[in-house]
Amino acid sequence: MLFRSVLIATLIATPLAAQDCTQDAMIVFDGSGSMVENGFNDLDEPRIFQARRAVADAIPDIAVHRRLGLVIYGPGGDLCSGIDLRFGPQADAAEPIISAVDALQPGGDTALTVAVQLAADVLEYRTRPGAIVLVTDGKETCGGSPCQLAAELAADGQDLVVHVIGFKVRGEHFSWQSQGTDDYREASTPAACLADRTGGLYVAAESVTDLIAAFEKTLGCDLMF
Repeated sequence: MLFRSVLIATLIATPLAAQDCTQDAMIVFDGSGSMVENGFNDLDEPRIFQARRAVADAIPDIAVHRRLGLVIYGPGGDLCSGIDLRFGPQADAAEPIISAVDALQPGGDTALTVAVQLAADVLEYRTRPGAIVLVTDGKETCGGSPCQLAAELAADGQDLVVHVIGFKVRGEHFSWQSQGTDDYREASTPAACLADRTGGLYVAAESVTDLIAAFEKTLGCDLMF
């Protein structure tokens, strides 16, 4: 009886690794100019400052359990050409991911559709399962169609899942008077269809704590989702 109790206690205390942790994942990170706008919060702080803190907190524990890669879209080149594959999935990728986000100087427009396509190609999505986590604070602004891409990934992919984290997404008619109302809280990025059509999650994040939780929910191995 004592042995059985100890065994049960051990199982409860040990995090359950999600099956997805055997799959490679790509983070597609928003480095567009809007990330240096203030986040419409009490601290009047640019979004990128909070995103850096969340990445530094969440990614080390995640990177221990699964291979991660990174695409950053926004800065560099012309407004819509700043799409940078930093590296494909690799083990223990926390340090290079944190360093890349810390050094990031946001700029340019939001070419998120092409960035997600690049991440899918790196994962060889037509022949292998994998996961993409798109971090965005708004909508596609470079003429891409995220919903069309979502349909193609769902049709052609070998079990590719795209999760979307909407970080401080604001509606078209945001105003200070709307802050705290239902209209303000329900704003979401049109890129949410990438998650809807591939069986992923759309997670809204309004704070550093929310963003940490969103990374853990979409990439973490010890959470059921």
